[in-house]
Amino acid sequence: MLSRTADHLFWMARYMERAENTARMLDVNYQTSLLPQSADMAEQGWQGLLSISELSWSFQRKYSELTPRNVMDFMVRDETNPSSILCCLRAARENARAVRGALTTEVWETQNQTWLEFNRLLKEGRFERDPGMVFEWVKYRSHLSRGVTVGTMLQDEAMHFLRVGTFLERADNTARLLDVKFHALSSEYFGNGNVKETQEVDFYHWSAILRSVSGFEIYRKVYRNVIRPELVAELLILRPDMPRSLAACMNEVVANLKPVANQQSAETLRRAGRLQADLQYGRIDEILATGLHAYLTQFLDRVNDLGAGIGRDFLVPVAA
Repeated sequence: MLSRTADHLFWMARYMERAENTARMLDVNYQTSLLPQSADMAEQGWQGLLSISELSWSFQRKYSELTPRNVMDFMVRDETNPSSILCCLRAARENARAVRGALTTEVWETQNQTWLEFNRLLKEGRFERDPGMVFEWVKYRSHLSRGVTVGTMLQDEAMHFLRVGTFLERADNTARLLDVKFHALSSEYFGNGNVKETQEVDFYHWSAILRSVSGFEIYRKVYRNVIRPELVAELLILRPDMPRSLAACMNEVVANLKPVANQQSAETLRRAGRLQADLQYGRIDEILATGLHAYLTQFLDRVNDLGAGIGRDFLVPVAA
């Protein structure tokens, strides 16, 4: 496969997944903001979302006040923010258009229709009236895109690059989503003997983060227990049977990198396998003992390094 074609497929999948995960991060903050809480806590939540997404500086350049509406506008439909849902859906559509010959008609039509309908929703004022509905719509369209891809495309190199892009982006975003909630918590929080007390006060916040990754029902089925922060972390980091966990994502990345391996990708495969093994044999108590924020930050660095390696070995070289 031509590296340029692989590049478009990889980024089409990444941008579609990024749009979904941006909707998920916004949704958890939006739902949490509806709960009883102080103004300071609410502002910290929105500021944390911008910080974890590395968008604080860009936001401050354009908006003088940090409000839920400003943050959502910036991350949903701001054309100057390349990570906004609008820009991600447009980029996914443009990458799909560039490689229409490598896609089935159904995949292309799904991408194109998603872009057109999202613009229609914005023009009709749906976002102002019900942000939650728009976030759910974005997630649904991402599910549809992924399902049509798996259900209609040949399981060849094109599919492998699409899957690598999807799960690399999902690993990055799941880690960021976790960090939005756990960012301000130190490892002492989990060892001070007051986890139960804090958990009772914060139940709806933990429920919100689980629902944002479609993990609330899964948590109940797996643990059959009240929601405990350390178990939420375990579910979303180490459980290979949880579809959006870091472990599950890395399993898929490695599984789809192996069939497309070439003479120069040995080091990239080694790093991907090492990260997969760390998650496979990791323990949540060890992760929490060293600090969850530090662990997630290191994980994000390793995922970014892996993405750079994939780009270097398989995709279009980045111009100097």
